[in-house]
Amino acid sequence: MAISRNQLVKELEPGLNALFGMEYNNYENEHAEIYDTETSDRAFEEEVMLSGFGEAPVKTEGAGVSFDNAQEVFTARYTHETIALAFSLTEEAVEDNLYDRLSARYTKALARSMATTKQIKAAAILNGAFTTSLGGDGVALCATTHPTLEGANLSNTLATAADLSETSLEQSLIDIAAFTDERGLKIAVQGIKLIIPKELQFIADRILKSTLRVGTADNDINAIKNMGMIPQGYSVNHYLADPDAFFIKTDAP
Repeated sequence: MAISRNQLVKELEPGLNALFGMEYNNYENEHAEIYDTETSDRAFEEEVMLSGFGEAPVKTEGAGVSFDNAQEVFTARYTHETIALAFSLTEEAVEDNLYDRLSARYTKALARSMATTKQIKAAAILNGAFTTSLGGDGVALCATTHPTLEGANLSNTLATAADLSETSLEQSLIDIAAFTDERGLKIAVQGIKLIIPKELQFIADRILKSTLRVGTADNDINAIKNMGMIPQGYSVNHYLADPDAFFIKTDAP
């Protein structure tokens, strides 16, 4: 339905002092702090998880060499979406407006809508990371039950859920250092960035930037800062819905 003079009554009369409501600044490109962006000209893209080999056994003298199998584990598919929104104006609404160039005003509003939608959809993956956002293994992205070929589950979340604190962050980094691959071999991976909602920015700043430990009278150093355990610091995402959830981006390829 076109925007007509019925929606712009005050702009048809003299004496109006100002128009406001669409000149706000935006939280832009916060998704870039979470994701690595790639381009595509296909309807969908697929990525295949591969399994290497397990630990090599000892070969006794005269015995044959043991053979192992490598295989595809799962396939993750990313299906592209088209996001579209438009507006239309009646000729009379454009001609009779006394104060503004309507097309320019609403074009800016449309750009703001599209940019915000991009951020909402990007954050939706983390907003559903513990429930509805599934990985290629069919399990929620953040879970204690990621299956592996070796039979033991891989966990990428705390065994006992906890709010952001020095203790929970240290335990998360310890857990990351214990990650293994599909065959149970340890992998060298490190947390590089803390992704948080706006509610945790003050806690994160104290934990990562204080010289001494937070919330204690002891004269201990802040080990997380001293060891450079989160080299890229923290990033606030204003579209994360859970005020208590925090995420750690790693350097895993």
